[in-house]
Amino acid sequence: MSMLLFTIVITNTIVIHSAKNKTYNITAQIPSNHVGVILGANKYVSNGSINLYYKYRLNAAIQLYKAQKIKYIIISGDNSSKDYNEPNMFKADLVKHGIPEAHIYLDFAGFRTLDSIVRVKEIFGQESVTIISQKFHNQRAIFLAKHFNINAIAFNAKDVSSSIGLKTRLREYLAKTKAVIDVLINTQPKFLGEKIKIPHV
Repeated sequence: MSMLLFTIVITNTIVIHSAKNKTYNITAQIPSNHVGVILGANKYVSNGSINLYYKYRLNAAIQLYKAQKIKYIIISGDNSSKDYNEPNMFKADLVKHGIPEAHIYLDFAGFRTLDSIVRVKEIFGQESVTIISQKFHNQRAIFLAKHFNINAIAFNAKDVSSSIGLKTRLREYLAKTKAVIDVLINTQPKFLGEKIKIPHV
Protein backbone atom coordinates (compact mmCIF):
# COMPACT_ATOMS: atom_id res chain seq x y z
CA MET A 1 0.00 0.00 0.00
CA SER A 2 1.48 3.34 -1.03
CA MET A 3 1.99 6.07 1.55
CA LEU A 4 -0.72 8.21 -0.09
CA LEU A 5 -3.28 5.42 0.01
CA PHE A 6 -2.33 4.59 3.60
CA THR A 7 -2.78 8.25 4.58
CA ILE A 8 -6.19 8.43 2.91
CA VAL A 9 -7.38 5.26 4.66
CA ILE A 10 -6.15 6.36 8.09
CA THR A 11 -7.49 9.90 7.88
CA ASN A 12 -10.87 8.76 6.57
CA THR A 13 -11.11 6.25 9.42
CA ILE A 14 -10.35 8.99 11.96
CA VAL A 15 -13.01 11.32 10.55
CA ILE A 16 -15.70 8.62 10.30
CA HIS A 17 -14.97 7.39 13.84
CA SER A 18 -15.27 10.95 15.21
CA ALA A 19 -18.89 11.08 14.05
CA LYS A 20 -19.93 7.72 15.49
CA ASN A 21 -23.36 7.96 17.16
CA LYS A 22 -23.65 11.63 16.23
CA THR A 23 -25.51 11.37 12.93
CA TYR A 24 -29.22 10.57 12.67
CA ASN A 25 -31.48 9.32 9.88
CA ILE A 26 -34.85 9.46 11.64
CA THR A 27 -36.41 12.75 12.66
CA ALA A 28 -38.08 11.38 15.78
CA GLN A 29 -34.76 10.10 17.14
CA ILE A 30 -32.60 13.20 16.78
CA PRO A 31 -32.28 15.48 19.84
CA SER A 32 -33.57 19.02 19.48
CA ASN A 33 -31.22 21.96 18.95
CA HIS A 34 -31.91 25.66 18.85
CA VAL A 35 -30.15 26.04 15.49
CA GLY A 36 -29.70 23.88 12.43
CA VAL A 37 -27.01 24.57 9.82
CA ILE A 38 -27.52 23.69 6.17
CA LEU A 39 -24.18 23.19 4.42
CA GLY A 40 -24.38 24.83 1.03
CA ALA A 41 -24.71 23.33 -2.43
CA ASN A 42 -25.50 24.71 -5.86
CA LYS A 43 -29.19 24.39 -6.73
CA TYR A 44 -28.46 23.30 -10.30
CA VAL A 45 -26.06 20.93 -12.01
CA SER A 46 -24.34 21.66 -15.31
CA ASN A 47 -27.24 20.46 -17.48
CA GLY A 48 -29.67 22.80 -15.69
CA SER A 49 -31.50 20.16 -13.67
CA ILE A 50 -31.92 20.34 -9.91
CA ASN A 51 -28.92 19.22 -7.90
CA LEU A 52 -30.18 16.31 -5.77
CA TYR A 53 -27.72 17.12 -2.98
CA TYR A 54 -29.37 20.54 -2.74
CA LYS A 55 -32.91 19.15 -2.98
CA TYR A 56 -32.40 16.55 -0.28
CA ARG A 57 -30.67 18.97 2.12
CA LEU A 58 -33.55 21.40 1.65
CA ASN A 59 -36.09 18.66 2.36
CA ALA A 60 -34.17 17.55 5.46
CA ALA A 61 -34.11 21.09 6.89
CA ILE A 62 -37.85 21.53 6.29
CA GLN A 63 -38.49 18.17 7.95
CA LEU A 64 -36.48 19.08 11.05
CA TYR A 65 -38.05 22.51 11.38
CA LYS A 66 -41.61 21.26 11.03
CA ALA A 67 -40.91 18.50 13.58
CA GLN A 68 -39.69 21.25 15.97
CA LYS A 69 -36.24 19.70 16.14
CA ILE A 70 -34.68 23.07 15.24
CA LYS A 71 -36.06 26.59 15.68
CA TYR A 72 -33.65 28.64 13.56
CA ILE A 73 -31.77 27.79 10.39
CA ILE A 74 -28.38 29.07 9.29
CA ILE A 75 -27.67 28.55 5.60
CA SER A 76 -23.92 28.54 5.09
CA GLY A 77 -22.70 28.57 1.53
CA ASP A 78 -20.74 30.22 -1.22
CA ASN A 79 -21.52 33.73 -2.43
CA SER A 80 -18.21 34.34 -4.16
CA SER A 81 -19.80 36.36 -6.97
CA LYS A 82 -22.99 38.37 -7.42
CA ASP A 83 -24.31 35.74 -9.84
CA TYR A 84 -23.71 32.79 -7.51
CA ASN A 85 -25.46 32.78 -4.17
CA GLU A 86 -26.11 29.45 -2.46
CA PRO A 87 -27.64 30.89 0.76
CA ASN A 88 -30.22 32.98 -1.09
CA MET A 89 -31.29 30.01 -3.22
CA PHE A 90 -31.89 27.91 -0.13
CA LYS A 91 -33.67 30.77 1.66
CA ALA A 92 -36.12 31.34 -1.20
CA ASP A 93 -37.06 27.67 -1.25
CA LEU A 94 -37.37 27.42 2.54
CA VAL A 95 -39.74 30.40 2.58
CA LYS A 96 -41.79 28.80 -0.20
CA HIS A 97 -42.24 25.79 2.07
CA GLY A 98 -43.50 27.83 4.97
CA ILE A 99 -40.35 28.48 7.01
CA PRO A 100 -40.63 32.03 8.45
CA GLU A 101 -38.04 34.39 7.01
CA ALA A 102 -37.31 35.68 10.52
CA HIS A 103 -36.08 32.19 11.46
CA ILE A 104 -33.56 31.99 8.60
CA TYR A 105 -30.03 33.40 8.81
CA LEU A 106 -27.58 33.58 5.94
CA ASP A 107 -23.84 32.97 6.03
CA PHE A 108 -22.43 34.14 2.71
CA ALA A 109 -18.82 33.20 3.55
CA GLY A 110 -19.23 29.43 3.91
CA PHE A 111 -16.74 28.82 1.13
CA ARG A 112 -15.79 25.42 2.52
CA THR A 113 -16.99 23.21 5.33
CA LEU A 114 -14.31 24.42 7.73
CA ASP A 115 -15.39 28.04 7.20
CA SER A 116 -19.05 27.14 7.75
CA ILE A 117 -18.33 25.33 11.01
CA VAL A 118 -16.04 27.95 12.52
CA ARG A 119 -18.37 30.79 11.58
CA VAL A 120 -21.32 29.07 13.29
CA LYS A 121 -19.50 29.65 16.57
CA GLU A 122 -17.49 32.82 15.93
CA ILE A 123 -20.09 34.81 13.97
CA PHE A 124 -23.42 33.34 15.05
CA GLY A 125 -22.44 32.50 18.63
CA GLN A 126 -23.63 28.87 18.54
CA GLU A 127 -21.79 26.21 20.50
CA SER A 128 -24.37 23.45 19.96
CA VAL A 129 -25.87 22.86 16.50
CA THR A 130 -27.50 20.34 14.19
CA ILE A 131 -25.67 20.04 10.87
CA ILE A 132 -27.75 19.20 7.80
CA SER A 133 -26.15 17.49 4.82
CA GLN A 134 -25.54 13.99 3.46
CA LYS A 135 -23.93 11.53 5.88
CA PHE A 136 -20.49 11.51 4.24
CA HIS A 137 -20.38 15.32 4.51
CA ASN A 138 -21.83 15.36 8.02
CA GLN A 139 -19.05 13.10 9.26
CA ARG A 140 -16.41 15.57 8.11
CA ALA A 141 -18.33 18.53 9.54
CA ILE A 142 -18.64 16.86 12.95
CA PHE A 143 -14.92 16.07 12.95
CA LEU A 144 -14.17 19.75 12.36
CA ALA A 145 -16.75 20.87 14.91
CA LYS A 146 -15.09 18.74 17.59
CA HIS A 147 -11.75 20.39 16.87
CA PHE A 148 -13.28 23.84 17.26
CA ASN A 149 -15.11 22.89 20.48
CA ILE A 150 -18.60 22.90 19.00
CA ASN A 151 -21.08 20.32 20.22
CA ALA A 152 -22.51 19.11 16.92
CA ILE A 153 -24.90 16.40 15.86
CA ALA A 154 -26.13 15.91 12.32
CA PHE A 155 -29.20 14.91 10.38
CA ASN A 156 -28.45 12.86 7.29
CA ALA A 157 -30.24 14.14 4.24
CA LYS A 158 -31.17 11.50 1.69
CA ASP A 159 -28.13 10.42 -0.29
CA VAL A 160 -27.71 10.49 -4.04
CA SER A 161 -27.39 7.23 -5.98
CA SER A 162 -23.89 5.90 -6.58
CA SER A 163 -24.14 6.35 -10.33
CA ILE A 164 -24.95 10.06 -10.00
CA GLY A 165 -22.80 10.86 -7.00
CA LEU A 166 -19.67 8.81 -7.81
CA LYS A 167 -17.41 11.81 -8.44
CA THR A 168 -18.58 13.48 -5.25
CA ARG A 169 -17.91 10.31 -3.25
CA LEU A 170 -14.41 9.96 -4.70
CA ARG A 171 -13.63 13.61 -3.92
CA GLU A 172 -14.87 13.07 -0.37
CA TYR A 173 -12.03 10.65 0.40
CA LEU A 174 -9.58 13.47 -0.31
CA ALA A 175 -11.76 16.01 1.48
CA LYS A 176 -11.65 13.96 4.69
CA THR A 177 -7.88 13.74 4.41
CA LYS A 178 -7.69 17.49 3.88
CA ALA A 179 -9.88 18.04 6.97
CA VAL A 180 -7.40 16.15 9.13
CA ILE A 181 -4.51 18.13 7.66
CA ASP A 182 -6.40 21.38 8.30
CA VAL A 183 -6.81 20.41 11.95
CA LEU A 184 -3.13 19.51 12.26
CA ILE A 185 -1.95 22.83 10.80
CA ASN A 186 -4.74 24.84 12.46
CA THR A 187 -6.27 26.23 9.26
CA GLN A 188 -8.63 29.14 9.86
CA PRO A 189 -11.59 30.39 7.77
CA LYS A 190 -11.05 32.84 4.95
CA PHE A 191 -13.27 35.50 6.56
CA LEU A 192 -14.84 36.18 9.92
CA GLY A 193 -16.48 39.57 10.36
CA GLU A 194 -19.19 41.13 12.51
CA LYS A 195 -21.16 38.94 14.88
CA ILE A 196 -24.80 38.13 14.13
CA LYS A 197 -27.14 37.50 17.06
CA ILE A 198 -29.71 34.72 16.88
CA PRO A 199 -32.56 35.06 19.44
CA HIS A 200 -32.59 32.58 22.33
CA VAL A 201 -36.39 32.27 22.31
